[in-house]
Amino acid sequence: IANGERAVHIASLINNLTKELTILTSGPADFDAEQRAKLERHNIPVIEKKITEIEHQNGHVDNIVFEDGTKMNFKAVYAAIPFLQNCDIAEQLGCELTEQGYIQVDSMQKTNVPGVFACGDSTSMMRSVALAVASGNLAGAMLNMELVNEIFV
Repeated sequence: IANGERAVHIASLINNLTKELTILTSGPADFDAEQRAKLERHNIPVIEKKITEIEHQNGHVDNIVFEDGTKMNFKAVYAAIPFLQNCDIAEQLGCELTEQGYIQVDSMQKTNVPGVFACGDSTSMMRSVALAVASGNLAGAMLNMELVNEIFV
């Protein structure tokens, strides 16, 4: 369930897992000619009907229900969920956010606010424990270096 560039990206990833793939845009599709051609080359149908419900049994998907009352059965559903920060601490501190809502950091995990570092899922669209740990490690090391440089003059 996605549209535009995000749908094409997710489709390319899922296409490695299964060839039984359908894109549901839940409204008018937003693909350029190149994206449409790519989807057609890979035989990925696009359904533009508005989704009203996902029927499931104990969390296991059964059907997608469309506004016109029709249903389609699916074994799995992948959705492009918009990213939202879980709290507004970064904004309260004055940290800049990216267009997608992530905390803007430099290569050392430093924000635009002096002394404020950020890491993990709040700074990157890459959902990975390893990346979160690595960025946390880097943020901690850089913060420690700043503190040492302040104290040890």
